[in-house]
Amino acid sequence: MQGTINRMCKSKTARSALTLPLYVGFCLLLTAGLAEVHAQSTGPAQQKQPSGASTATDSSPVANAQQSLYNASGQNGAQVTQDSYHGSVVTGKATDTVLDLSLDDAIQRGLRQNLGLILQTSAVKNSNGQRLEELQALLPTVNATTSIEVQQINLNAFGISFPGLNPIVGPFQVVDFRAYLTQNLINVSALKNYIAAKHNFEGAKLTAEDARDLVVLTVGNAYLLCIADAARIEAVNAQLATSKVSLDQAVAAHDAGTSPRLDVLRAQVDYQNEQQSLISTKNNLEKDKLALARTIGLPLDQAFRLTDLVPFKVLDNVDPQAAFVQALKSRKDLAAYAEQVKSTSAEKTAAWAYQLPVASFAGDYGDIGITPGHSHGTFSATGQVSVPVLQIAKTKGQEQVADAQYEQAKARLSDQIQQVNQDVRNSLLDIQSAAKLVDSTHSNVELANQALSDAQQRFRAGVADNLPVSQAQSQVEQANDQYISALYQHNVAKLSLARAIGAAQTNYKDYLGGK
Repeated sequence: MQGTINRMCKSKTARSALTLPLYVGFCLLLTAGLAEVHAQSTGPAQQKQPSGASTATDSSPVANAQQSLYNASGQNGAQVTQDSYHGSVVTGKATDTVLDLSLDDAIQRGLRQNLGLILQTSAVKNSNGQRLEELQALLPTVNATTSIEVQQINLNAFGISFPGLNPIVGPFQVVDFRAYLTQNLINVSALKNYIAAKHNFEGAKLTAEDARDLVVLTVGNAYLLCIADAARIEAVNAQLATSKVSLDQAVAAHDAGTSPRLDVLRAQVDYQNEQQSLISTKNNLEKDKLALARTIGLPLDQAFRLTDLVPFKVLDNVDPQAAFVQALKSRKDLAAYAEQVKSTSAEKTAAWAYQLPVASFAGDYGDIGITPGHSHGTFSATGQVSVPVLQIAKTKGQEQVADAQYEQAKARLSDQIQQVNQDVRNSLLDIQSAAKLVDSTHSNVELANQALSDAQQRFRAGVADNLPVSQAQSQVEQANDQYISALYQHNVAKLSLARAIGAAQTNYKDYLGGK
């Protein structure tokens, strides 16, 4: 069903009546082609991959975050992945001075230079570009052209001949300056596609905001891991000094004839083991500092020292249900999933609206003649209503695809809500467990040190050999390592809780420092 109103004023330059059939035929072909293009362009836009929301945090953030730092390869593509947050864009050059780096400085650098956040910001621009593309279908489109045509016609080629008439017409020229306007007056499908793109854009912005929390979690974990390595180096140095004292005692006792050579050998093995442990621990610290530099955009050859030491402070009186309710309000990824549901709902309506009539307007105005000085204004105006008639299979197929995507988006949102609830409760369980481990391992350190002191005194008095001393030193080393690991786990669990609630960027200091 199509209604067309055409108006055309005549040009000053009269065209040959003999070329009119050819001209009319050409216009019909052009109109048919434009109608086909118009029919194709009025359908719903192709389904775009939604920007989506950030991947939920792992249920075991302590072990997984530490392992991911060691395994970060830095091979990050254009798509944002979890590994993207272990990379960065390096700014500046390394200096000869040692940079003092606090936890807050590291996080602020990460919020500026982290690769994951940069890629998410670029995704926002891409989503906005798609929104503008969909908006253009609702706005007027104006194009302008200028043409100069020179033509010569052989009438004999068209089977036209008159006695005494020269079959060669021309050459003659036509100059045309013209502007074209097209406008969708009623197009429900295009409107809904724009609304869907708008929700995708809002979801992309929310995802980029959520990425800032992931940056804080990644950088904070890397910084805490370096603190734990530094504490291990300090503990190993103390154990190395203790082993040196035990070795000197064994040598002195052997020289005095009160201790066998075996005690000296045993003490030497313990001392060398501590030296090897110190080498390994320093190597781990340097590797973890490189991983930290990668997340915040520092040159890898830039020397820096950590200035913050996060002490143990208990985080009590956190109600899981209250924390979950706060997360529902604060988590940007949940809001991004909600925008995705709205987007797929609009796309579902757009697919259904493809079977509705589309009203549009097209017109042109220009100046045409032999020369610009010998020309006259002409215009045309067309109103059109297009109705799909026999496209049932295509329409139903698009509706089912859009409906499936809508159901998937709702299911993902529902699942993500439960994932956030699990993240909150897992973090609280990790905090409680790590707090108990801190108390237990701290007591073990004190007991192990007391046992070592007693064993050293017994060996010095000649009551026993240095085997108990060696065993006690091993227990002290194990107790110190467990205590440092428990402190690290407790701090990372508190940081993970801040992320689970959606407050990592704004309130991470409150969680690490206790409330």
